[in-house]
Amino acid sequence: MSQTHFGFQTVDERDKARHVRGVFDSVASNYDIMNDLMSAGLHRLWKRYAITVAHPRPGDRVLDIAGGTGDLGLAFAPLVAPTGTVVHTDINEAMLREGRNRLLDKGLALPTLVCDAEHLPFSDGHFDIVTVAFGLRNMTHKELALREMNRVLRPGGKLLVLEFSKVAPPLEKAYDWYSFNILPKLGKWVAKDEASYRYLAESIRMHPDQETLRGMMREAGFGHVDVHNLTAGVTALHVGIKC
Repeated sequence: MSQTHFGFQTVDERDKARHVRGVFDSVASNYDIMNDLMSAGLHRLWKRYAITVAHPRPGDRVLDIAGGTGDLGLAFAPLVAPTGTVVHTDINEAMLREGRNRLLDKGLALPTLVCDAEHLPFSDGHFDIVTVAFGLRNMTHKELALREMNRVLRPGGKLLVLEFSKVAPPLEKAYDWYSFNILPKLGKWVAKDEASYRYLAESIRMHPDQETLRGMMREAGFGHVDVHNLTAGVTALHVGIKC
């Protein structure tokens, strides 16, 4: 049986999704406040930058994969209105429920469904924009997921992958200390879950670096891929254009 990583652990491929589901079932109710605490609010600026680069227009069809608590869906919806659509998806039902409720509280009802990015239930060429923010690193078969994202985009459409990445070398030691000492403690104090936030730190280290991910996107069929390093590489925005 093939194996893969879950943080620094090695697990059977078929078990990774179950482990990831357990993490997000645990953190769903505290996900937004933990994001603000962990990043000092920077995640909001990273997402706003991604939306600016996406440059959505009225009438665009947008697919938000691993949409979680709905930050991107909430931002995209007024920009593609009145004739466009934003589809809010996540593989984790608890996260999706948190996002749906948050969107409804804001008076926004988006098409919302549980789906696996490795097997998207949409027709070829259906979307103008596909986004995945802080979700790709949790996927078991990233290459398959990227090919699926390419498949559902129209020619000339954009994929935007916003993800933690490889930080600039001068910051590595400080970033590692913060990740493995402060993040788990925040998780323990706020979310009552130290292990899930230790997994977060480990999963970032196991995720492909900027150039490796660029190559994976090219292999998946994107003819042009730009990389935007944000906050010295703490995160990176990869923008792929479908041929």
